[in-house]
Amino acid sequence: MLALRCFSAISIGRPEPTILLEKSVGPTVVCAAKGPRPRYPRVCKSKRRIGTISKPVKLVECIKGLSNVKEEVYDGLDSFIAWELEFPLVTVKKALRILENEREWQKTIQLTKWMLSKGQGRTMGTYYSLLNALVEDGRLEEAEVLWNKLLSENHESIPRNFFEKMVRIYYQQEMHEKMFETFADMEELGVRPSVHIVTMMGHVFKKLDMLDKYMKLEKKYPPPKWGYKYFKGKRVKIRIKDSELDDDETPGGL
Repeated sequence: MLALRCFSAISIGRPEPTILLEKSVGPTVVCAAKGPRPRYPRVCKSKRRIGTISKPVKLVECIKGLSNVKEEVYDGLDSFIAWELEFPLVTVKKALRILENEREWQKTIQLTKWMLSKGQGRTMGTYYSLLNALVEDGRLEEAEVLWNKLLSENHESIPRNFFEKMVRIYYQQEMHEKMFETFADMEELGVRPSVHIVTMMGHVFKKLDMLDKYMKLEKKYPPPKWGYKYFKGKRVKIRIKDSELDDDETPGGL
């Protein structure tokens, strides 16, 4: 008789390799079957800036090298963006921020007006920066013309900080009549005044012995009992003390 026997298969090939996972040991990284790969710090760092980082600096240097003649300023800025496919709005905005930080108000005004003449950046933030630059440069008449234009064109959507800025200007210049007109425009448009605006109006009413209007103002807009402050990145509601209100009422705190 024939007998059939089954034998187990014998593997003659190489054993299966074990897979090692990466492990971090101190400052080195252990790779799979290749040993540690050291991490070295950079020896040389490139100082060359490209893109929108270097362009604002070059634009600031360009406008600082120009005179105050309008035609020369506009021609120089036009030649700066001659090879741009689109208007470099981001670059101009960053350059304006640099000029504002350096308190170069005249150059800020020139660059903003040139940008607006190109039909770019026509936002409330741009107009507020232009208004602030005109005031800081001592050009109050131009600031009033810009304010009246914005108020007539955007009387239903103009932000409250514009009113606060103009009230503060008139308060510092002791232009009480225009201060009253601006406050009346706020009430007519339904814009609730901030604590600083109410404080400045109260100071003027006391100074002019208009106690009846001062009492009406305090009754209509009483001082707030609660306020908000940021603590560790979170907005926290706190109770406002009378001493803090007194500090805010001083002209230096405005």
